[in-house]
Amino acid sequence: METYTLMREFADSWMLLFLFVFFIGVIFWVFRPGATKEYRDTAGIPFRHSDKPATDEEART
Repeated sequence: METYTLMREFADSWMLLFLFVFFIGVIFWVFRPGATKEYRDTAGIPFRHSDKPATDEEART
């Protein structure tokens, strides 16, 4: 069996299964309970100091 055929079979079967399971795992990780607070905090970073520049103390955190 040539190398290309062997790699193609592997990619079409086990690697496809692995990548599908990985994708489902990432989806469950993102939508897990308790993640909303973390993502809202991260999404709000550009708007934290919209009315005035951050002080030195605020910029370090």
